[in-house]
Amino acid sequence: MATTYIIFSEKLDKYYIGSTHNSIKERLEKHLTNHDGFTAKAKDWKVVFLEIFDSYEEAALKEKTIKGWKSRKMIEKLILSSK
Repeated sequence: MATTYIIFSEKLDKYYIGSTHNSIKERLEKHLTNHDGFTAKAKDWKVVFLEIFDSYEEAALKEKTIKGWKSRKMIEKLILSSK
């Protein structure tokens, strides 16, 4: 199993889109620890969207699709429709 996820930081008012073959709990912990990269800029990331797939390839394709939108409005629509 694999997951496509979106996390949100209120501090940055930004979304981060990713995919993982690890548990989402493990992945979020990595985002919240000290590291280099975009998510290191804040420590208040919260999961706002999850979609589970049978394979990592499917999850990575969904991540690429969402990133390709380049639209906060479409991302927020996706998040709202998943609730």
